[in-house]
Amino acid sequence: MQNSQPVRGLTFLSGGEAADKAQASKPHVDDTHLLDAYSQAVVNVVEAVSPAVISVTGRGEERAQGSGSGFLLTPDGYAVTNSHVVGGRRRLLAETSDGDRVDAEVIGNDPATDIALLRLASRDLPYAELGNSSGLRVGQLVIAMGSPLGLQSTVSTGVVSALGRSMRGQDGRLIENVVQHAAPINPGNSGGPLLDSRGRVVGVNTAIIAFAQGIGFAVPSNTAEWVVREFLSHGRVRRRQLGLSATLRRIPSGQMRALDLFSDQAVEVVEVLSGGVASAIGIRSGDLLIAINDRLVSSVDDIHRLLTLFPLNVPLELTLVRDEERVEVTIPAAG
Repeated sequence: MQNSQPVRGLTFLSGGEAADKAQASKPHVDDTHLLDAYSQAVVNVVEAVSPAVISVTGRGEERAQGSGSGFLLTPDGYAVTNSHVVGGRRRLLAETSDGDRVDAEVIGNDPATDIALLRLASRDLPYAELGNSSGLRVGQLVIAMGSPLGLQSTVSTGVVSALGRSMRGQDGRLIENVVQHAAPINPGNSGGPLLDSRGRVVGVNTAIIAFAQGIGFAVPSNTAEWVVREFLSHGRVRRRQLGLSATLRRIPSGQMRALDLFSDQAVEVVEVLSGGVASAIGIRSGDLLIAINDRLVSSVDDIHRLLTLFPLNVPLELTLVRDEERVEVTIPAAG
C-alpha cells in the first residue's frame, strides 16, 4: 500500500475539540428571546388596534351571520370595509370589540377597488392609522384582524408573500398592486385590516383562494386611502372614461415592423359613443390604440390601469394607428 501524502493546510481536531470549536463558532442566539420579541410585537399591535376593528352585518340579520369586517379610520366614525361586504346596501350594523352595535351608513362604494366607506352613528371612537403600502417588503411580518366565520376579534399572523399581484374587482376591472400574504384568513375577514408590526394598516383583506392554504390577498392601503379621499372630497371615485367600446386585435408582423411597434396586440375601437370623450377628440371606429402617454397598451386592462394612473389634472396623449399611420390625439386635463 502506498503512503498517502498529507494534505497541506488542514488541521485535524479530536472529537471533543471539534465539538468545542463548532460550538464556539456559532452565533449566540437566544431563541426564547426572539420568540418573546415576536410575540410581544403581535400583542402590542393587537392591544393597540383591536378597539378600532369592527364586525359588519346587514340590518336585521342575526348576530352570528356577520358578513364581514372593517376598521375605524377616524374618531368621528368613518370606517373602511370591502365593497362586496356592503353588497349594495345603504345601511348596515357595525359591532365594536366591546360588543356595542351601532348603525352604519354607506358613504361610498367602489366595486372597482373593492373598497367601501362607512360612517358609524357614534363619536369619540378609537381608530387605526393608515400606513404606506409602497414600503412593504416580501417576508415582512403582517397581522390580519377581523371576524372570520362570525368569530369576532380573531387575530392571525404571517408574512408578505408577494407584491404587485393583480385581481379583478366586482366590475371586472383589475385591482393593481394587490398584496399577497400568508396570514390565515377566512370568509368574514373581508374588509378587516392587514397590519405591520407597528400597528399601521398596510392593506384591506379582500379575498382568499378556495381550497388553498396560506394564500390571502389585501387591497393596498395606498389604494384604500385614495378611494377614501375621493369619497370625502367628491362623493364618488372620479375616473376618466373614454366613451368607447373596444376589443383586442392581433397586429400582423409586417405591420409591426413598418410602424415600429413593440407589441403584436393592440386595442381596436369598435364603437365611439356619442357625446363622450373619444368622440370629442376625434377617435374613430377601427382605430387601434397602442399607447397612452408613451405607455404601451396591449389590452383593455391596460387602458383601465393607465386612466387610473394619471391624475385628472394631467393631459393624456393617445397614440393610435389609423390607415397604416400613427396618429396622436390629446385628452385635455380636467379642471
